[in-house]
Amino acid sequence: MKPADLPQIRTPGPPAISPDGATVVVGVSRADLATDAYTSQLWIVPADGGAAPRQFTQGWHDSAPRFSPDGRWVAFLRRVDKSAKPQLWVMPVGGGEARRLTGEPLGVGTPAWSPDSTRLAFSARVPQEARYGTGRTADGEVIGADGEPPRRITQLANRIDGVGFLRDRPAHLFVAGLDGEVTRITSGERDHDDPRWSPDGEWLTFVSARHEEWGNDCAADVCVVRADGSGLRALTGAEYQPSLPRFTPDGTAVVFAAAPAGEGRVDPVLRNDSLWSVSAEGGAVRPLLDPEEYQLAMPGGDLDVIPDGVLFANERRGAVQLLLVPFDGAPPTAVVEGERHVAGFAWAGGVLAATIAGPADWGEVYAIRAGETRLTGFSDGFEALEPVEVTATAPDGYPVHGWVVRPAGDGPHPVLLMIHGGPYTQYGWRLFDEAQVYAGAGYAVVLGNPRGSSGYGAAHGRPIRGNVGEVSAVDLLALLDAALKSPDLDAGRVGVLGGSHGGFMTTWLAGHHGDRFRAAVSERAVNGIDSFASSSDIGWYFADSLYVRDFERQSPLTYADRITTPMLIIHSEQDWRCPVEQAYRLFVALKRRGAPVELLLFPGEGHELSRSGRPSHRIQRFEAILEWFGRFI
Repeated sequence: MKPADLPQIRTPGPPAISPDGATVVVGVSRADLATDAYTSQLWIVPADGGAAPRQFTQGWHDSAPRFSPDGRWVAFLRRVDKSAKPQLWVMPVGGGEARRLTGEPLGVGTPAWSPDSTRLAFSARVPQEARYGTGRTADGEVIGADGEPPRRITQLANRIDGVGFLRDRPAHLFVAGLDGEVTRITSGERDHDDPRWSPDGEWLTFVSARHEEWGNDCAADVCVVRADGSGLRALTGAEYQPSLPRFTPDGTAVVFAAAPAGEGRVDPVLRNDSLWSVSAEGGAVRPLLDPEEYQLAMPGGDLDVIPDGVLFANERRGAVQLLLVPFDGAPPTAVVEGERHVAGFAWAGGVLAATIAGPADWGEVYAIRAGETRLTGFSDGFEALEPVEVTATAPDGYPVHGWVVRPAGDGPHPVLLMIHGGPYTQYGWRLFDEAQVYAGAGYAVVLGNPRGSSGYGAAHGRPIRGNVGEVSAVDLLALLDAALKSPDLDAGRVGVLGGSHGGFMTTWLAGHHGDRFRAAVSERAVNGIDSFASSSDIGWYFADSLYVRDFERQSPLTYADRITTPMLIIHSEQDWRCPVEQAYRLFVALKRRGAPVELLLFPGEGHELSRSGRPSHRIQRFEAILEWFGRFI
């Protein structure tokens, strides 16, 4: 794979399945270089595999399909062009034209059908008057962002990377009829997200922060409200960070994913998002899975309720398995497992539809009954360089799990140690465009899940708290040394790279173990914890929760005077997670010393550049990284 091959990747999203289990619809996205954006269409395929998938919609960007319970309609989100906001559309399953139901100025979120198939609930951000393109001058011209009045900030949680400011555009719940009548059912300054219907169609469950200290801590609540907007109340006690609430089939309880908000409601880092249940009347929360062992797959994990229990996408040793969890909290059973990632699923009519990505494909759709039937071939023709598992032993005897992605040929190959972000996330058993591009250029890529990663139980994550760089480095170097024992890897030509927390660790390794590496690429990194704590959108809680204390000792920037490894710093101008000052502090410290350093700064991009930035920027980023390592390795 070369950087310019990015548009060849077709990625299926979570599927939808018809109520009778006979038909599957899925959105398939790809990069489009002509428009420098991402396009997506819905595809439809019979669940028995009797025919090839065919394109179902022709929109610019169609995604998030949902079958109506009566099987007559597919609801989905459509952006009519690359600059448009997503709106709710419906289309007859049997054929006909799609119809738009909404015209919200900032777009809408994923819809949920009412049980009687007459209404759809969704969440949408509502701008304050005259903000976000809704204001007009006396001449009728749209008032741009630079002409808006100032924002008065009173809460710590006031903005988020990739979205922007929050308090002047709160998310509210809406109910839309098939006739296009849309009713807003919540009000106020708080966010209301992820609505789902009760089995009788009378209530919606959703997530909102209802406690008095909202906006200054990490807690929120599972809530309910009647479909007419009355009776809003919280079911939980502001002790968790909940998501994905779903009524049980009998309507007596709501299940949801959550991690505890921690001490003072501001200590959520390195905790599992596990599965919980609460009565629909409110009260005590009880776990359905052991929160020490089970973690909802991040990002993009899901759960759903079926008659036999809760389907839960769980991280496990680099894989994402699908579990069936009984409502009474009995031990779960694995529905889909193995060395692969479940990326989305839907159940109906006794059939499970699942999008599953593996080590050799970007994701395919399967129908699962007694066995599995692959329904699509979106990755057919792609020649993958598959990961080979490696397990190392740290000096204290702790096992470190990872992989090597080798290039073609006998070697000896130059090596790149690639470090994931998070830190509480995982590399795993699926194709990764970064590893494919670097291995395609001739590098053996070593990647793994040191202590601090998710997928191995919460006890695997906790050891780095308060000593992030030192503990993580021990495991990363042990993994690298284990990989370098292979004669086809060249221990004299090694580079290191990573983004976000991976950038933090890249800078740390360059300052503490620089003799191991010929070159480094530190991207969107935390370099100085002291300024990150106040400049980042999450820094006000994340810094204390992860680093705890001794910010100067734990900051990679403190050791910049030791760095002699040639360093390429990559950052985005609009990154609010690790703001651009983090890159400049490191660049200036190295440049003033005369160290070999360059800064590559991307305009208009945020923290997610490498995953969802403009396709042209992603290609330019790949080319710059390969040029840097080519220059020094």
